[in-house]
Amino acid sequence: MNFTDKIVWITGASSGIGEALAHAFAAEGAHIILSGRRTEALEQVAAGITTDTLILPFETTDYDALPGKVEEARSWKGQVDILVNNAGISQRSLALDTHPDVHHKIINVDLLAPIWLTQLLLPHMIAAGGGHIVGISSVAGRVGVPLRTAYCAAKHGLIGYMDALRAETEKLHDIHVTNILPGSIRTNVSRNALTKEGESRGKSDAAIDNGMDPAECARQIVNAVRNNVPELLIAEGGEAMIAKLRQSDPDKCFAMTAAMGAQIAEKYQAGEDD
Repeated sequence: MNFTDKIVWITGASSGIGEALAHAFAAEGAHIILSGRRTEALEQVAAGITTDTLILPFETTDYDALPGKVEEARSWKGQVDILVNNAGISQRSLALDTHPDVHHKIINVDLLAPIWLTQLLLPHMIAAGGGHIVGISSVAGRVGVPLRTAYCAAKHGLIGYMDALRAETEKLHDIHVTNILPGSIRTNVSRNALTKEGESRGKSDAAIDNGMDPAECARQIVNAVRNNVPELLIAEGGEAMIAKLRQSDPDKCFAMTAAMGAQIAEKYQAGEDD
């Protein structure tokens, strides 16, 4: 795919992977719709982009507002060629003591919101003769990761939705779907993760701080979209290995996650959750 003059809509575009994707697609000549909750942060991202940008702030779970936002996005330049469902929130708490509201919020933000935005845009992509939808899932969308039960539920669900959507639209409507499964990327995902009571964790962890540069992650995502790759794992070391084991040797994967989970749970209960 040649991205020149394509319209790319990115949610969660104010930082991290979303910000890096905005720059990466713009460098390929695409025009960018930047969405997120923080207008000032989106304006800062837009200031570093030389192609046309539309700042379209909104809360992804404001379902009443979403139809109007889709219309704004479409009317900007006539259509949206690529939708990147990137907005999300993670978790750091044991299932045993996590408040139900935490599960509700994470599944709402990470699963239901991208599904509904996709559903609203889908008829317009079909009418335009095609498009591309990207779902930013996670290694935790393939493997059950300790301290992330709600997050894993949402990210597993997003992969399932996107896989089924691909089956329905790829041949019939020329709409391609790409699942992205990042491992540890240097973003604020851990710092913004929800605790057992739904508060922001407020601190990062070593795995994230030593993770992949978001720019490299974005480069791989852009290439996956360019080549219509259905699913891309963007992980290194043990994270990549365990994600692959989930499919090739699930029993070994389960044994490894059980051992890891016991260690992590003990550290968490002792107040050493990083």
